[in-house]
Amino acid sequence: MSTATITAADINKLRQMTGAGMMDCRKALMETNGNFDDAVDWLRKKGAKVAALRGDREAKEGVVIAQTSADNKTGIAICISCETDFVSKNADFIAFAQSIADAAIKNNVKTAEELNSVTINGAKVADLVNDKLASIGEKIGISKFERLEAPYVASYIHGANRLGVLVGLNKEASDTGKDVAMQVAAMNPVAVDPNSVPADIVSREKAIVTDQIKNDPKMAGKPDAMIEKIAEGKLNAFFKENTLTAQAFVKDNSKTVGDYLTGVDKDLKVIEFKRVALG
Repeated sequence: MSTATITAADINKLRQMTGAGMMDCRKALMETNGNFDDAVDWLRKKGAKVAALRGDREAKEGVVIAQTSADNKTGIAICISCETDFVSKNADFIAFAQSIADAAIKNNVKTAEELNSVTINGAKVADLVNDKLASIGEKIGISKFERLEAPYVASYIHGANRLGVLVGLNKEASDTGKDVAMQVAAMNPVAVDPNSVPADIVSREKAIVTDQIKNDPKMAGKPDAMIEKIAEGKLNAFFKENTLTAQAFVKDNSKTVGDYLTGVDKDLKVIEFKRVALG
């Protein structure tokens, strides 16, 4: 391949293979007549930190950022993943993750794919991620992305950027929103209330408790109607433990989250929440 036939697609392919910078990839392909294997070796010989063969490595660490727009109508929660806590705790890497979250809010981004195309100081986020990957020598990326819109959105980051929560409310309530977000962080509910639990979860839980009852020797020969009634009771217990408004409020176990909301404002409701955690 001559220099003239080295295309932007070729350069991008080498970048995806190695995580090296665009100009370095272009130079490597020029020096090796477009041979990708030789180009990788050329980069390594020149001291570039390449990401070749990193596809099988897991990025279990990272930084989670949850934040809202200035008007608190939109929230973004993202995880910028890496391989080690040495990197995730590094101030520069945390600042890098924060800059991506800021760009997501500024550009009103809807998806992770859209976020990759956003520019920060003239460079696309996808390119900045590749450059960071090459410079630190670890597999990194935007591994999780959540967005929430509501009349009022509260955000909360827990445990040194290891978990982030967004909570959408039907009206402004900043302190209450934070309290509820902390509840979501601590208790990891599956839905806002029993009526909003996904049908597949309800079906699975009901099947589990029904089998548990049928396998109990004490229930041998009992009528199906009795088994069904007991299963409904167990399912209701599941809802109480695993849906937000039915859970005991972590700051005051004498009341549920629903009771807490009503105590603040009888019309205050949680519309939706998002929870992003490492792992």
